[in-house]
Amino acid sequence: MKLYTLHTKQKLPITVDEAWKFIADPKNLEVITPKSMGFKTISGDEKAMFAGQIIHYTITPLFGIPMQWVTEITHVHDGKFFVDEQRFGPYAFWHHKHFLTPIPGGVEMEDIVHYKVPMGLLGQLAHPFLVKPKLEEIFAFRRNKLVELFGEFKQ
Repeated sequence: MKLYTLHTKQKLPITVDEAWKFIADPKNLEVITPKSMGFKTISGDEKAMFAGQIIHYTITPLFGIPMQWVTEITHVHDGKFFVDEQRFGPYAFWHHKHFLTPIPGGVEMEDIVHYKVPMGLLGQLAHPFLVKPKLEEIFAFRRNKLVELFGEFKQ
């Protein structure tokens, strides 16, 4: 089994409270996801993040093929971090940690994703050509959208 990791950090010129208010609202997932992903929440976005929350989406990650994705928010520490884990969806395994750390002049947002692709060896062969670039594209879009919404961090 090959376990992959995606690790990103981004500084924003907003407070931890402002950042938390934004990322703890599941409705904002659609805002920070590329339109090409066809991201739509089916259920679970009625309340701010809480441990045990189930969020059900549809996405079209590759070749316009729609897929169901169900995640559970497994851990929440208000204003500091939350963890979402896939319960059903495109990955064989998905564990995503979101951290907020106050810094002078703003907040640092950190994401650590551990994931396993499906389809064994075939999935591992496709990873560097399909899965990894798609994830990097999604997180680059997110980075740019957050700068558009909250401004560029300057120190």
